[in-house]
Amino acid sequence: MKKLIILTGPTAVGKSKLSIELAKQIGGEIISADSMQVYKHMDIGTDKIKTENMGGVCHYMIDILEPTQDFNVVLFKEKAMEAMDIIYSKNKIPIIVGGTGFYIQALLYDIDFTDTDADMSYRHELENIAKEKGDLFLHNMLKEIDEESALAIPKENIKRVVRALEYYKKTGQKISEHNKEQREKKSPYDFRYFVLTDDRKVLYDRIEKRIDNMIDEGLVEECKKLKNLGIDKNATSMQGLGYREIFGYLDGEYDLERAIYLIKRNTRHFAKRQLTWFKREKDVIWLDKSAYNREDAKILEEIKRNI
Repeated sequence: MKKLIILTGPTAVGKSKLSIELAKQIGGEIISADSMQVYKHMDIGTDKIKTENMGGVCHYMIDILEPTQDFNVVLFKEKAMEAMDIIYSKNKIPIIVGGTGFYIQALLYDIDFTDTDADMSYRHELENIAKEKGDLFLHNMLKEIDEESALAIPKENIKRVVRALEYYKKTGQKISEHNKEQREKKSPYDFRYFVLTDDRKVLYDRIEKRIDNMIDEGLVEECKKLKNLGIDKNATSMQGLGYREIFGYLDGEYDLERAIYLIKRNTRHFAKRQLTWFKREKDVIWLDKSAYNREDAKILEEIKRNI
């Protein structure tokens, strides 16, 4: 069984810097498991790592799509496995880094979604319903058939609501039940699944500071450029945190202060949902940064001790 390392955790917990140092120390290369860093021209709002900060470590799954293109779990798994083959051919270890737990699960347990993604007609029908009747209407559709998923997925996350409805339509099974079943599967990899976490107040402070920095660095200007490129606000790429809220501001739905408030609130809620997801996963090694005085060197030693 080939070695595979996963380093994940909620947004803003500090995964990127730690993963680079880990890759240097164990001979690894990094595959991003972030659903938004795949997009070109979207650097500030995704907190995309700059080439000069990669420390010479190869990164995959960054800047591979245009913002007009769709990205989903099937494409992620396909591209990530291609990257893993390249990394293994170099006799190095793939390190999956990012906070999209659904993507990580699909890769780790080799889940096949191809059959349910071949026909896109119902997905497009649902997307049109969301445009015409709103995200609450769509969310209520999900609540009627899968209350557990409706509780786990916020109405604003149209992409995941659509995914859950589509899965039920095509398979007759609730996606909440499907996810439970997949967690019982055996992985084909010799893996270590690390979840980095921290005190909630510290994490929320980091989130707020990161968002303030994004505004200072030009998030509004980045969104204006995307708008000028003709990117529709309903595009998959524009559902990312920061983008959908700033697009609302640019469309005159509310002022900038309100947009910033919404980004911070929605990002805190997202971090909470990420932690809920990881708590349901099996064979996870939790790394609470507060237990290591937030010293990366100590956390790295603990990771290497478990590899």
